[in-house]
Amino acid sequence: MMSGKNQMRQLRSDRVLDGVILAIMILLLLAAVYPLYFVVIASFSDPSRVVAGKVVLWPSGFTLAGYRRVLEYEKIWMGYRNTLLYTVSHTVIATFVTLLTGFALSRKSLPGRRGIMLFMAFTMYFSGGMIPSYLLLKQLGFVGNPYLYVLIGSVSVYNVIITRTFMESNIPDTLMEAAQIDGCSMRRFFISIVLPLSPAIIAILALFYAVGQWNSWFNAMLYLRDNQMPLQNILRNILKTSSLTSEMGMESAIGSSDADAQTLAVESMRYAVIIVSSLPVMCLYPFVQKYFIKGIMVGAIKG
Repeated sequence: MMSGKNQMRQLRSDRVLDGVILAIMILLLLAAVYPLYFVVIASFSDPSRVVAGKVVLWPSGFTLAGYRRVLEYEKIWMGYRNTLLYTVSHTVIATFVTLLTGFALSRKSLPGRRGIMLFMAFTMYFSGGMIPSYLLLKQLGFVGNPYLYVLIGSVSVYNVIITRTFMESNIPDTLMEAAQIDGCSMRRFFISIVLPLSPAIIAILALFYAVGQWNSWFNAMLYLRDNQMPLQNILRNILKTSSLTSEMGMESAIGSSDADAQTLAVESMRYAVIIVSSLPVMCLYPFVQKYFIKGIMVGAIKG
């Protein structure tokens, strides 16, 4: 009888705990999702109602004025072109180099691989610093060179570790030995066997590098000139209220003395700019999401 009561109490306490955990998870989900949802509905709403706090759950005063102002700005298209070029080039180069590095470090026959790995891990925590790096590249004449911008960050130690772990788990040494017995060279083995067996890690590397390069703006601000700037830097300039009227010639359209109208014009563009800059990445993710969990869980301890 006592054991039955104890079981009932335990079941009741488990239900209470499950309810608390569920409530916390729902709150965390709302805290993560609602800001994204608000940006979307605010981009289609009347800016005066957004400023007044009348946009909460649904768009209010539907308008596309913000998107129209953003898309009429010629530098937006220049930034898109530059960013697509930088992102595609950087993603291809970085993914290929990381795959090569991870494959080499996964082979036990590589001499000194532990020392190489320790040296690479050291660079994750210690670097030369921003100012010495900038001065060095400036003396070498690389400032203003878009090819340098594409190569910066081509090897991420974190991604190399993930790739090495994946290769150790999925490309055993016995497979390579069998291929070598049949006369397969190392290059042919990598291209014909390793790459076809690694779609998950290729997808996750491409996603990491593409998203990182698409959102990158600080290195571009340091090493590129105005006509070479990617989209993020151009959008950053648009969001500056002080530079909006001078760069887009909006003084004549809204009146230079009308501060309220200028504020509303900026507000109508603010959320549209966020959507415009994030849309390509959001379109990319569904195509690689089936590989995302598999790739990110490489090396995890399974119970």
